[in-house]
Amino acid sequence: MIDSPTRHQDNKVSIERLGDFAERIDVRSPAEFAEDHVPGAESHPVLDDGERARIGTMHANESAFAARRAGAAVVARNIASMLEASFAQKPRDWAPLVYCWRGGQRSRSLVHVLNEIGWRAAQLDGGYRAYRRRIVERLVELPGRYRYLVVCGLTGSGKSRLIGALAEEGAQALDLEAMARHRGSLLGDLPDRPQPTQKSFDSQLIEALERLDPSCPVYIESESRKIGTVQLPDALLDAMRAAECIRVVLPRPLRVALLKDEYAHFFDDCEALSGRLERLVPIHGKQAIARWTDAARAGDWDTLVSELLETHYDPMYRRSIDRNFPRIADAIDVEPSAITGGAFRALACELDARVRERVTA
Repeated sequence: MIDSPTRHQDNKVSIERLGDFAERIDVRSPAEFAEDHVPGAESHPVLDDGERARIGTMHANESAFAARRAGAAVVARNIASMLEASFAQKPRDWAPLVYCWRGGQRSRSLVHVLNEIGWRAAQLDGGYRAYRRRIVERLVELPGRYRYLVVCGLTGSGKSRLIGALAEEGAQALDLEAMARHRGSLLGDLPDRPQPTQKSFDSQLIEALERLDPSCPVYIESESRKIGTVQLPDALLDAMRAAECIRVVLPRPLRVALLKDEYAHFFDDCEALSGRLERLVPIHGKQAIARWTDAARAGDWDTLVSELLETHYDPMYRRSIDRNFPRIADAIDVEPSAITGGAFRALACELDARVRERVTA
């Protein structure tokens, strides 16, 4: 090791300087990292989940000294493995930002070793806890900066497809359902794609908001307070509900076709679908649910989807939209010519041109 005891005593940086560091290292345990992490961070735990639990138990049952002594040995071994593998090819001018839960011993240990080698590592002051505090503050302040255009429409009208097409055509679009990995309905979870934690969703949302230009409108889909298990911040909901609306109009046969396309995974798992439909018994009664379940098992998807729209989704959506989006009465109406990607891209171009004309008029 380089003998320079005073060389790197002041290497902590505040959360405000996060953007100065392209490379970020999270030394917390894998479970902590999975719950949420600073965007762009790589996981290099100095203690894995089992080691962290064992050292914590030692701290509680034996002594702080015994825990620090045992923990130091484990941390040293893990840092050595990083140097021999993950960090072996890092250039001489490598300057990562390192953080742990609150800017304590876990991150300080790695920063010390990296700097003694000759790299220019820094420690995030306050660690992930400071980052999370900043996210919470930004969730209150940032959503109100933008002018939103809320894309409304009955279930299956292609709202999400229009949001995606607008983004592809260069318009500003905030795809909340993509971030939440959920379509926002009883059947909306995506196969093999679990939802993020609330903290992870919040981080994604702030990262997306910070990329937006306040001088241009932001297209966003009408949503309720919760999308699956994650919740939208109050400031964003308030801004959305005060915003202008765009209404996507699509005939029911095309809506049925679109929904069959997007929910095709249920065709091969009728029992999973039946389990979801059981949750509607208190609303529609056992007889209706039995009829819909029989239709699914018989492969009569057109009947099932059409009845669900007419009986459940359309009335529920109309009540929700009337209650939460008061400017729907003055909405811009748009109608896709088909449910293909090309049709929605053409509609996106037409819509964005109309919006720009209104802004400049």
